[in-house]
Amino acid sequence: MEVIMTNSITVHTIKRQELSVKTQAVATFLAVLAAVVLPQVFHVMGLVSGVGTGLGEALLPMHLPVILVGLLAGKYAGGIAGLLAPVISFALTGMPVGVMLPFMVIELGVYGLTAGLLKNVKLPTIAKVLFVQMAGRAVKAAAILVSVCVIGNAGIKVASIWYSISTGIFGIILQLLLLPLIVAGVEKAVEHES
Repeated sequence: MEVIMTNSITVHTIKRQELSVKTQAVATFLAVLAAVVLPQVFHVMGLVSGVGTGLGEALLPMHLPVILVGLLAGKYAGGIAGLLAPVISFALTGMPVGVMLPFMVIELGVYGLTAGLLKNVKLPTIAKVLFVQMAGRAVKAAAILVSVCVIGNAGIKVASIWYSISTGIFGIILQLLLLPLIVAGVEKAVEHES
């Protein structure tokens, strides 16, 4: 274990072998693919069940692979996946809607980067996920506030900040429950192979 001292904060990191660039690239590609496909699956399930796109909005399927790849493969894989996934999804499917695209790029980019920066920090995974969620939501909220209050963007409302949190609460809880289990399972499998 390595201890990093920064002013009054001590961060404990776990020394782990870094993934190769090829492995990180493959992980990034798979995360982007999952972040494009999963929302479509949820939207189809929502349409079939009569809920419409509400299922995807509630369960936040695009967020899961981006945070996961950051936690497992690091800041470059997480950050790049977070920036590319909404752009590629928009280009292929028209979702997220154009007015929300820049804010989704910012939010998911922060999710992936933050998760990657926390990859080797000695904290329970659930705490990492909670921190990632708060960071992404805070930066997205700040971007929306700047867009509306400073730039005068009339295409989005400040109320969308609260709406996305209240609508996505089940997805937020799902991330807190699933991601620690997935990370533990992957780490156990990797440890078993070593």
